[in-house]
Amino acid sequence: MASMAAAFVVKSLTPASNPAHNLIHPPLLPGSLHIRRRLQTTAAAPLRATFAPATASCSLIEPDGGRLVDLVAPEGPARDALRREAARCPQIRLSRIDLEWVHVLSEGWASPLGGFMREAEFLQTLHFNCLRLGDGSVVNMSVPIVLAIDDAQKRAIGDRRRVALVDARDRPVAILSDLHHFGILGPYFFVFSFSIEIYKHNKEERIARTWGTTAPGLPYVQEAIAKAGNWLIGGDLEVMERIKYNDGLDQYRLSPGELRAEFARRNADAVFAFQLRNPVHNGHALLMTDTRRRLLEMGYKNPVLLLHPLGGYTKADDVPLSWRMKQHEKVLEDGVLNPETTVVAIFPSPMHYAGPTEVQWHAKSRINAGANFYIVGRDPAGMSHPVEKRDLYDADHGKKVLSMAPGLQKLNILPFKVAAYDKTQKKMAFFDPSRPDDFLFISGTKMRTLAKNRENPPDGFMCPGGWKVLVDYYDSVAPPEANKLREPVPA
Repeated sequence: MASMAAAFVVKSLTPASNPAHNLIHPPLLPGSLHIRRRLQTTAAAPLRATFAPATASCSLIEPDGGRLVDLVAPEGPARDALRREAARCPQIRLSRIDLEWVHVLSEGWASPLGGFMREAEFLQTLHFNCLRLGDGSVVNMSVPIVLAIDDAQKRAIGDRRRVALVDARDRPVAILSDLHHFGILGPYFFVFSFSIEIYKHNKEERIARTWGTTAPGLPYVQEAIAKAGNWLIGGDLEVMERIKYNDGLDQYRLSPGELRAEFARRNADAVFAFQLRNPVHNGHALLMTDTRRRLLEMGYKNPVLLLHPLGGYTKADDVPLSWRMKQHEKVLEDGVLNPETTVVAIFPSPMHYAGPTEVQWHAKSRINAGANFYIVGRDPAGMSHPVEKRDLYDADHGKKVLSMAPGLQKLNILPFKVAAYDKTQKKMAFFDPSRPDDFLFISGTKMRTLAKNRENPPDGFMCPGGWKVLVDYYDSVAPPEANKLREPVPA
């Protein structure tokens, strides 16, 4: 069985050879906490990972851990050598969701995490929603980023220290390995050697702690956990090349480093992020434009919106990414949002629908992309209970948790104002509790049903071009007989 081992090699150095007393360390050094607390450290990368420093020219927020992880091998001999080595290693075939997590890790969305979680990182995530770094600081990490294997794969790996990860067509994607980490303390030189680690996949505990329930019917659980192997394998990642999907949308899949460069190019002095997995209606746009107004009033000169739809796995009844991106394009074309102050990009993470637990991950990852403000709405990352007729999570808990979550102190949380259709003004407006009868709440269910029925919402609910995209999508998936039998529109 492969397991983690830490080997310490001590070598005497002259004081002159070590003026900085720096330590190069992984995020966690299990079993050596007493050593870490004695060191004055600067965060840096494992030897085979490279980092892009945070852009400082436009005052962007610093990435978690101080530097942005980039696990993609550079073009040339290093990448060629990885490919040759992959052919000699035991192989693990990645599922679609596994590949999305490789994408997330490789570009630094989960910085400072350098690969799939080992057991110490997994347990901290499950129990504390955060990771303690080598210098004693804490970064948020609320969802496990793990890779499952079955008994046969575990036997095939044995005590091997490097494993190839391949896609559905058996093309090499990455190597999961052990990396050596070096530290210097006074006259002593330490080498920490961490092998890949295989440990038990306790599915019930993982599900209960991530979702707060083990009720049947949780979409991500059914898709990615229920049939997964009984073991988890953790280690450092070396990715062959940047993950591409060749679906016509790769130009929107900007990495955290590319987003930071774009914000710098636009001279942004604040970045506010808005995530959604649904089409943008004028209520969303009102919230985003009002947020920019508030930031200008606070003294920022050029706040930029990161409109950042989730692009990984979503449940079957969500509008697919390709159609959502078409709809977002129309929103910009119709001038509902200003293209000069808006960056539209795809966030590659899979969706858990884990409510207050998952919204921490959504917020944390945008720190790494340079956002220092995060808009949180009602019931973020929530869903209906899979068995009972109620919401799975309290609608207000997401924003409350974000305001208290460990490791998110440097991120400014902007609670979602409630927007509804104002019948007197014939447009979306912020709800006024002094005249509740003037407002019409158009739920996501009602919006989808109207689109399925080819019925128009009230004027001012969504831009015409964006609404047409939504109607076209439901027409594309409707069976022929659906033209005769339309759903009633819920009140």
